[in-house]
Amino acid sequence: MAEEQAAEKRLSIGKIYIKDFSFESPQSPDVFRSNDWKPTTDLNLRSSHTAVDNDHHEVVLTITVEAKAEDKTLFLVELAQAGLFEIAGYEGDELGAIIGSFCPNILFPYAREAIASLIQKGGFPEFVLQPINFDALYLQSKQQQAAAQAEATTQAESAEKH
Repeated sequence: MAEEQAAEKRLSIGKIYIKDFSFESPQSPDVFRSNDWKPTTDLNLRSSHTAVDNDHHEVVLTITVEAKAEDKTLFLVELAQAGLFEIAGYEGDELGAIIGSFCPNILFPYAREAIASLIQKGGFPEFVLQPINFDALYLQSKQQQAAAQAEATTQAESAEKH
């Protein structure tokens, strides 16, 4: 019986692709005339999921990188790195972990390379995105959802008593 259940589970990558990509350098060419290169960098990361059909899921990892100096944006990169995954035989927490952690882990190296390449092509020094622990981010998200649900339940019970 366990062998039958294992045989029913499938997980494969159908396609990895860029869904959206933009680069802005609003301070060009003046930014290249300065020898003092000490920007602050903000990184925003999010993941979304769309079920295409029962067994196919699109997962999109969206990364925004903004470099600023003296409150002026030096460059802004926005990338939506996507993948079409066949995920069959998984449900509940297992499916959630695959979509929330495994798939973004697959997409991240592609996103990192695309962002680094575009920033360098924009005339800026090499930019390396550091590794991201999607397992920890997924667990943190689950804990936040559980805490929010517990708080909502407590508030609802409190309102019923009054």
